[in-house]
Amino acid sequence: MEKLTNEAIDLLKNLIETESFSSEEDQTAALIENWFKANQINYTRTKNNVWAINKYFDKSKPTLLLNSHHDTVKPNNGYTKDPFKAIVDNGKLYGLGSNDAGGCLVSLIATFTHFYAQENLKYNLVIVASAEEESSGPNGLNSMLSIIPKVDVAIVGEPTLMHLAVAEKGLVVFDAVVKGTPSHAAHPNNDNAIYNTIEVLKWFRDFTFKKSSEALGDVKMTVTQINAGKQHNAVPADVKLVIDVRVNDKYSNQDIADLLVANAPCDSIVPRSLRLNSSSIPLEHDLVKAGLSIGRTTYGSPTLSDQAVLSCPSLKLGPGDSTRSHSADEFIYLNEIEEGIKIYIELLNKVIV
Repeated sequence: MEKLTNEAIDLLKNLIETESFSSEEDQTAALIENWFKANQINYTRTKNNVWAINKYFDKSKPTLLLNSHHDTVKPNNGYTKDPFKAIVDNGKLYGLGSNDAGGCLVSLIATFTHFYAQENLKYNLVIVASAEEESSGPNGLNSMLSIIPKVDVAIVGEPTLMHLAVAEKGLVVFDAVVKGTPSHAAHPNNDNAIYNTIEVLKWFRDFTFKKSSEALGDVKMTVTQINAGKQHNAVPADVKLVIDVRVNDKYSNQDIADLLVANAPCDSIVPRSLRLNSSSIPLEHDLVKAGLSIGRTTYGSPTLSDQAVLSCPSLKLGPGDSTRSHSADEFIYLNEIEEGIKIYIELLNKVIV
């Protein structure tokens, strides 16, 4: 176990020091391939997704997916350390992608390696080290679901402090337009699109969705962008808004779209995509019960992950802390990785062995 953990940490250091922005993950994919080669694991690379199934895969058994991503966002301007240098200081491993989601990824890879050659497992295992998670791109996990074996349940590695995120909010982004009458700023105009927007903004601020979720709370709707006008002396014909809606498990994304199209006081409102739905796993599922039995707690996650593209029950679980994700001088504690591998293996021992 100590050897496996040390090798996982070494892999993470190499991943940190290899640029892997979304859709540019070819070099980190090669590093993950090298791990599988070194551990004599048969694998497949599909674009920048690297995946494998356990040695004694049996089509008659259900399949458990282990997934995390190896792409990163771009570093922000607040970094005081080199984001592409793996720096260990006082038990912390610093570097871009260390927490989101490198620690989860290498811990799941180590866990898969631990179980790879075991016979008579109750579940098949498939692991996907996926690309384009941060950008929700077309060549990420969503593109793999028709290629890998059918998945019955999944563990998605994202930083949760190794507690059980049993539900995750979905996301719908809307583009809306508020119209008015264009005119010269010097002349009277009782149909100014910008002034018309005041009441529309109040409506979005005050609107509440009736169904609340025990795990995920209320649907959260926020106007995040507004754009109008090109010159100081001309009243524009319209105002464009962008609305971010975080959806609980009581609504489908289509439900949210239907509600806003029917009720929002805009001239038009159109969802960009309806595919990033909320996700969850029943509290009575063996994975959840096993996690609770080893001292883990459950909660609902407000952040989006690759769970959104899965149609099966899924559990978000991983080392690290979500509040560190996308932050300056991102880091993960080395002992969090050690604990992550230990808990993943302990959890699966209760479910698949």
